[in-house]
Amino acid sequence: MKKFTYIDLAALLIWLIPVIYLFFVYASLPETVPMHYGMDGKVNRYGNKSELITLVAIMLGTQLFVYLLLRFLPGIDPKKQVKSGEGTFQKLALGIVFFISALVIAIIFSTAHKGIKIDKLILPLTGLLFAFMGNIMHSIKPNYFAGIRTPWTLESEDTWRVTHRLAGKLWFVGGIILTVLTLVLPPEAATVAFMCGVGIIVFIPVIYSYIYFKKHQPDQNL
Repeated sequence: MKKFTYIDLAALLIWLIPVIYLFFVYASLPETVPMHYGMDGKVNRYGNKSELITLVAIMLGTQLFVYLLLRFLPGIDPKKQVKSGEGTFQKLALGIVFFISALVIAIIFSTAHKGIKIDKLILPLTGLLFAFMGNIMHSIKPNYFAGIRTPWTLESEDTWRVTHRLAGKLWFVGGIILTVLTLVLPPEAATVAFMCGVGIIVFIPVIYSYIYFKKHQPDQNL
């Protein structure tokens, strides 16, 4: 049984902030609130404000699940290599908790303050998440739950290492660029740029892992 640590306490407090924020502003929210936005950043579906509670509950439940998964990963990972990189997974888990809490707060804030563009909050936050993950990507040990998990990285530790070294650089630089672009571009253009950018920084490491594996282990049957 793992001990409750300061990191766990920090994660718990960060997890509770959106709950407390929603509790204090809920009474002041209009009965009908935005529930979905189009690519242009405009609202295309409204719903009762009780739906906002459901949305927040789902997001915070997902947040809790991901944190616990990464927190207890060393005990359930079949590769048994995560233990040596446990600190990295704790940082990753805390970073994801922070990101989702910030995301929920942004949603609540934009709901409570008309005129706030939700895409100008969510997309830059996501860009920063990519930059954060890129900064620690090179430290992630081979596992089945987090990282660039392709048949080739899972088969070869060397392929895993070089792929994550490349992905770390791409995600960090790409995350910073996406953050800036989504802040300065018009809503629809920002969304298109964001989706294209994510596609590039995700698929390049996947393709690279295949090419590297084939080049350095040509006799492997794929």
